[in-house]
Amino acid sequence: MTQLATRQSCKIHAGRRFCALLLLAVLAYLVSLGIKIDRAASVQQLRHAQAIIVFGAAEYSGHPSPVYRARLDHAYELFQQRLAPVVITTGGAGTDPSFSEGQVGHDYLLHRGIPESSLIAETQGSDTAQSAARVATIMRANHMTSCLAVSDAYHVFRIGRLMAHEGIEVYLAPRPDSRPHSVFQRALAILREALSFTLWQLHITR
Repeated sequence: MTQLATRQSCKIHAGRRFCALLLLAVLAYLVSLGIKIDRAASVQQLRHAQAIIVFGAAEYSGHPSPVYRARLDHAYELFQQRLAPVVITTGGAGTDPSFSEGQVGHDYLLHRGIPESSLIAETQGSDTAQSAARVATIMRANHMTSCLAVSDAYHVFRIGRLMAHEGIEVYLAPRPDSRPHSVFQRALAILREALSFTLWQLHITR
């Protein structure tokens, strides 16, 4: 084997080792992050705060989807326990421009009996990060600095980090029974959240 071929072979082996180490590092990072996401999913930090934030989910012609309704019902229960005097619902319009998730959630809680004076709707956020930033702006305008964040179990870790990034003291209140039932579905949900959080950290998404 010539010296040139030897050098080329060494470069190939070095490149493969680097790729293998990089892959192992990425896997280790995702596993570590997944463990944090899973731990946050099982915690109910039910403490007094200045607002309850309900992160939106799908709505259908002005009615919350079953998932969104369950989040709203959990927020209603927290409000009834007097853990916060205000509920803020979030989410912009999806495929139906006639309705926004934030307004649908606001109206649902109003019909359940929460006074209009205790409800605020954020109606422009197109994703979790944007909703968190817009809610933080609303909270600062109303001199609020702490919140209870309501969403699904594997969603609350990312929400907690997003709200903390905005300077808001955040307690996590995942809706009960919101973990997927099968191991595969749980792993997929955790991976999706881990990737979404990583993309936000890398400033690839807002």
